[in-house]
Amino acid sequence: MNHHVLPPLGLALITGLVLPWLLVRARWAQQVPRMGLAAWIACGAVFALSTAMLPAQLLLPPETSHRLVDAVMTLAPPPPARLAAATVREALAAASALAVLTVPATGFVTELVRARRSRTRHAELLRLVGRYDARLRATVLEDGRPAVYCLPGRSRRVVVSSGALEVLTEQELAAALAHERAHIGGRHHLLVAAASAYSAVFRRLPLARIGGRTVPLLLEMAADDRALRGCSGDALATALYALASGHAPRRAFAAGGPSAAVRMRRILEPRRAGRPVLRGTLAVAAAVSTVVPLVVACCWTT
Repeated sequence: MNHHVLPPLGLALITGLVLPWLLVRARWAQQVPRMGLAAWIACGAVFALSTAMLPAQLLLPPETSHRLVDAVMTLAPPPPARLAAATVREALAAASALAVLTVPATGFVTELVRARRSRTRHAELLRLVGRYDARLRATVLEDGRPAVYCLPGRSRRVVVSSGALEVLTEQELAAALAHERAHIGGRHHLLVAAASAYSAVFRRLPLARIGGRTVPLLLEMAADDRALRGCSGDALATALYALASGHAPRRAFAAGGPSAAVRMRRILEPRRAGRPVLRGTLAVAAAVSTVVPLVVACCWTT
């Protein structure tokens, strides 16, 4: 077997099997959800690239596969003249890598299209039954159940039910609206689509299975943190409690929902001392460093 297949194989195993179990158990990921999301994004990207390299390394001759590892590790792509002079074998290797990358990319695009269609249909319904409130900068929907949610993407809007207006104070309503606008401003629907695509394409893979339920939770926590810049923790936690049983469309972000209890506890608990960013960086670096011996062995073996 071509020994240059070991580095991408090691990276695929670490990001697809090992790191997801570490990330889902890491307290620092919920303390700094944006960093946790960055770690999940990096795992997904590295896993996709490393799995794409596997068939290419199997098809390429040893001397060319060695240069491929060097190019990827140093982020130095070959010059255009070298690409133009590629052999048939090298062209097949490139085609196989692109074919592997096409699988998750197609799933991502499919999920985006489905979600957009669903949100567009709901937005059209809101135009008929809802009314826009300029003071709230949101669409008010006549429904006795308390709910605050948003439709991201091109149909972006924040929706508030009449029931929410009755039970929430001004401060609590402002906190819930800030949470929803954080989802829209952060384009969180793209990460949800990516996590859903991975879950559909790689059903049994821990990266996809665990990430599919962890990424949406971290996005909610990140939106909570953004809302807390302009409101108190008590106001946001009380709003989450009032909206926990609220109803929202499947493709929308809801301020309440099943994760409300976990997020309320996180908001109201005093922040732990320590350096979660440093702990997270060291944990990810320690896991990724296990592939270093494979890279060294690849580079020193001819």
